[in-house]
Amino acid sequence: MKQRIFLYLFIFASLIALYFYASGSNQLGSVRERVDFLEEETESLKDSLKSTKLQVLDMQYFSLENNDDALAYYDDLDLDNPSRYIADKLLETNEQKGDNPLIPYEGMESDFKINKIKILNHKWIIADFSDGKFWGEILIRYELKDDMGVDFTLIDHLLYSQSGY
Repeated sequence: MKQRIFLYLFIFASLIALYFYASGSNQLGSVRERVDFLEEETESLKDSLKSTKLQVLDMQYFSLENNDDALAYYDDLDLDNPSRYIADKLLETNEQKGDNPLIPYEGMESDFKINKIKILNHKWIIADFSDGKFWGEILIRYELKDDMGVDFTLIDHLLYSQSGY
């Protein structure tokens, strides 16, 4: 009888060990699949990050901040951030009553004001303007004078039609 109890205990212990082995193998396979999936996802995200970095670098190509030759133009001046200074001076033209004097159109819904500004280099600016319903873009030449004043000259302009054409 004692021998049968040990036999049953051995069989029962063997079945438990077999269950744990099968369960552990399944869990290990599941964990390996998850790790493989996460590695693929990481590679995908790395590729996406590289693509995004290239897009950002491409968008920054025409930018005063990334143009050392254009920034050299401001070396003699005491300006920490020339782009911000020029943009602020351009936005001051919005403070006049009525339409912005650099915009050659009369506002239809309200006054045309400059919204977004992109300083391209030490001579040119592209800007977006709107009256709340209609919008357009202007290309401006600017010159920073010795007295830190800025002269703006309109080079070209366009106003989008209501349908966007």
